[in-house]
Amino acid sequence: METLKRTVTCGALTKADAGRTVTLNGWVNRKRDHGGISFINLRDRYGTTQVVVDADAPESLKAIANELKSEYCVAIEGTVRARPDSMVNPDMATGQIEVVASNLVVLTKCDVLPFQIDDETDAKEDLRLRYRYLDLRSGGMQRRIKLRNDVAFAVREHMIGQGFYEIETPTFIKSTPEGARDYLVPSRLYPGKFYALPQSPQLYKQILMVSGFDKYFQIARCYRDEDARGDRQPEFTQIDIEMSFVGRDDVLTMVEGLMGHVFRKTMGIELPATFKRLTYDDALELYGTDKPDLRFGMEMRDFEPYVAASTFQAFKDALAAGAAEREANAAKGVTIQGGGVKALVVPGKADYSRKQIEELEAAARIYRAKGMAWMKVAAGPDGKPVLEGGASKFFAGNASEIIAGLGAEVGDLILLVADAKRRVANVSLGAVRTKLGRDLGLCDPKRFEFAWIIDFPMFEWNDDEQKWDTAHHMFTWPQEKYHPTLESDPGSVKGDLYDLVLNGFELASGSIRIHDPVLQKRIFKIVGFDEAEGEKKFGFLTEAFKYGAPPHGGIAPGLDRLVMLMAGETSIKEVIAFPKNSFAVSPMDDCPNEVDQKQLDELHLSIRYPEK
Repeated sequence: METLKRTVTCGALTKADAGRTVTLNGWVNRKRDHGGISFINLRDRYGTTQVVVDADAPESLKAIANELKSEYCVAIEGTVRARPDSMVNPDMATGQIEVVASNLVVLTKCDVLPFQIDDETDAKEDLRLRYRYLDLRSGGMQRRIKLRNDVAFAVREHMIGQGFYEIETPTFIKSTPEGARDYLVPSRLYPGKFYALPQSPQLYKQILMVSGFDKYFQIARCYRDEDARGDRQPEFTQIDIEMSFVGRDDVLTMVEGLMGHVFRKTMGIELPATFKRLTYDDALELYGTDKPDLRFGMEMRDFEPYVAASTFQAFKDALAAGAAEREANAAKGVTIQGGGVKALVVPGKADYSRKQIEELEAAARIYRAKGMAWMKVAAGPDGKPVLEGGASKFFAGNASEIIAGLGAEVGDLILLVADAKRRVANVSLGAVRTKLGRDLGLCDPKRFEFAWIIDFPMFEWNDDEQKWDTAHHMFTWPQEKYHPTLESDPGSVKGDLYDLVLNGFELASGSIRIHDPVLQKRIFKIVGFDEAEGEKKFGFLTEAFKYGAPPHGGIAPGLDRLVMLMAGETSIKEVIAFPKNSFAVSPMDDCPNEVDQKQLDELHLSIRYPEK
């Protein structure tokens, strides 16, 4: 092998190398035979080079070339030759040259492929994951894994340049309640005791702030034992960040600088110096979600002002029911929103069929909408816009006011959702807006629209248990102006929370943290978290806060999701080398798997299987 060890990669040769003798190592991407001449496209992770076995080559060399098949791993020695101008391939970085083979060695052969390795493949996901080592050879996966590498490097480059230390936190930690289930690791040395894999380094990075490391970051592996759904992975990676002596704006400005550097360095894209900011309430009212896609408009409008003058009883009933529920909760000292009626104007889609509208209604029903009304804006006999179809007969008396108020024009479609819970009306119609964005091709994957969502509710009412829960986690700092009314009016309290949203995905979540043990106990009490239990679960953190804890805050952008969006993909599996499938299983290595009884005995464990 030493004599045929590569001297250059398959993506490096140019016309300036003509006449040079080189050795290439790689995989056969394609092979074509034309009139006694063999053309071999040889590929490695750096690119592709065309290799030629000429008609006057020795018969022994031709015999080996004839034997070659896709994905044979080979070594080729030869001379670089410039291609004639008429045969230059502008689609290849090495398209100006070819290598005339003088020696060819098959390093290993390849069995029949389960799917064709190409730039992208249409093979089913489970097949791709089962043969992930083959899938990773494809041009698309090679580019995406390179992008991930480049993004991680750019993150480290920027953060260290800004004075941050990269500090590793433990992988084996104490199990604490953080929302999802922990992955548990049994201890052999301490029977009946367990380590947990971290859902995030949250508590440890806060302790680092107490330790005086005021600028910390880590590209951290995190683990959550969640039910299989959507595009989640049991193990994922986040850019974990914490800072001392900062407020919200300091954290947001720092992340804007980080994202600007990453996009500039890896994609040559200049982002705005500052990102748009939306309050949580405004995001829900305008877009029906706290992670709005801002690549297109279609903001939702409040339709409640037009209901009283109409004859649409269903809308009136929803508002009345919402008002009654709000008053009943107010009597118990609980502040909630009432009902709502929301409108969405879809420009130029008055030609939508009943079937298309029903498909949109199905999207709303997923989020508990009881139905969706619609009207179309048409030109009346005098040329002025009028409402027709659907629910228009109920609004005949104030049609012109509605059209003007919503800014609708002839040819537009108006969609309406009402509910006794305003949030349901917002979220369900927001789902319709999101679907329309995809259906109408408004979500350009090469466009990147960032936004900060701020002023999240600190608490949310748990109707089932008749108690307050924290909306995010119990270590979030309530905004200062609400401190006097924490206990008396939890429903109005805004936390110092912030999310970074990109193209309809939550990219990062963070907050200013509680550093005052007294305030922390107040939060525990509001959510009914027993002080003794808090001491048992989080005592090491609250104990640390007794020793001069600085004000601090942080955030954790998801690396997988960031790279996914930068690559224009919709699944994080496309940017993870060895992901699990949607059932948290790895088809390639059959993980998770059973273990030997000997291992279980060493860990003092027995298996109790679910009853059938």
